[in-house]
Amino acid sequence: MKRSKNLSSLLFLFFIAFLSFLIASVEARKNHTKKSKPHKHHQGKGATSGNNTHNSHLPGPAPAPPQPQQSTVFPILSFGAKGDGVSDDSKALVAAWEAACRVKGATVEIPSGFKFLIQPITLDGSGCMPDLVLQIDGTLLAPSKASTWPESSLFQWINFKYARNFTIQGTGIVDGQGSDWWNSSAHKRSEHTSDTKPTALRFYCSSDVTVRNIKIINSPQCHLKFDSSSWIKVNNITITSPDYSPNTDGIHLQNTQNVEIHHSTIGCGDDCVSIQTGCSNVHIHHIKCGPGHGISLGGLGKAESLACVSNIIVNNILFQNTQSGVRIKTWPGGKGSVKNVSFSNIQVSNVGVPIVIDQNYCDNMKKHLCQNQTRGAVAISGVKYDNIIGNYSKEPIRLACSNDTPCTDVDLIDIQLKPTTGDPRSLRSDLCRNSYGKSKAPLLPSVIDYCLRRDGGQVKHIARSLEKMC
Repeated sequence: MKRSKNLSSLLFLFFIAFLSFLIASVEARKNHTKKSKPHKHHQGKGATSGNNTHNSHLPGPAPAPPQPQQSTVFPILSFGAKGDGVSDDSKALVAAWEAACRVKGATVEIPSGFKFLIQPITLDGSGCMPDLVLQIDGTLLAPSKASTWPESSLFQWINFKYARNFTIQGTGIVDGQGSDWWNSSAHKRSEHTSDTKPTALRFYCSSDVTVRNIKIINSPQCHLKFDSSSWIKVNNITITSPDYSPNTDGIHLQNTQNVEIHHSTIGCGDDCVSIQTGCSNVHIHHIKCGPGHGISLGGLGKAESLACVSNIIVNNILFQNTQSGVRIKTWPGGKGSVKNVSFSNIQVSNVGVPIVIDQNYCDNMKKHLCQNQTRGAVAISGVKYDNIIGNYSKEPIRLACSNDTPCTDVDLIDIQLKPTTGDPRSLRSDLCRNSYGKSKAPLLPSVIDYCLRRDGGQVKHIARSLEKMC
């Protein structure tokens, strides 16, 4: 009996061992099958086909070490400038400019708290990368003595030539230190140079230029000049010089197109904005002007030259204590045309003559040479004056047009001008001559209604023939 029990136990153990062996064999076959299957390659985005295999378990190439970023800010102090207002920092400014020119979106930094004496220089932008910025937060000083300026640099102080995609901005000051120049005898060296004075900032042959936020003061002559340039924006700048500083125009435009000047304050000894020949598509708005001579087109056609100005819009302007308001002035004997000009929403306060067209402009010539000429003039047509309101100290309007080339298509709409003192009824009725167009009430003083001749069709062909010259 005992022997039978032992045999049964052996058989049971043998069965358990055999069952374990079978299970192990099955698992071994499964594992062998998995290892023997070839890898299936998934052709995802950017994957390649053919004989190339993708071994995801292999490590990729080592990442490149990080490269140091090139600085885009070039402080003038890093190029040897002292910033003490006495040392000559011209070379440092030129060096910073040239270094920044090679980097896209670079900034030349004039830091606050420093004064940098700069001799007359030219900053050439022809080789510069786009979006260059001159950040002026400190003060740039011109040489204070006229006698120290080289004769080759009498036309400008800082000259930007061939600048493209360029911005001047900042909270700083550009100081022309021009008082020595305003005394005509102080800088007289010869007859050839006696009337030549530097412009503070000049742009020549430049495009896509922005000037904003800075302050330009006391220039020897013009404060900011654009010559043979296009796509210009001037915004939120301040220009200041005394009313006795001669020929210190605030902004001077010459042979320049597509310009916007706005939200700025300009006070100087000449025109707040001067628009010369070759200018078109100019929009000037939201300007406070005074002291000064107003906003002027011209003088045009000097020495019987050709002058062409068109598509000018001047609106939302405040004139305070200026000699004129909005003015067009042409020299006797000139050729060409001024056309499509609009002056609107103009506020005047103590302005000598708010509205002026003078085709007999003679500047500083002798008085007898400034009489009405009969040898032709720059044609003036398509000029609109709309909503000009305030007070004047001399005359409300003066339209002195040429006998041979009368002004045509001049519109006077909603003109309300009162004298600062006196009775407007005492005004002369001959304030206008040789001007054709139409007027629309309200008109104050009433003599303005008689300023314009009606029709003018027979003289328009003169203007059209001169326009063809432009």
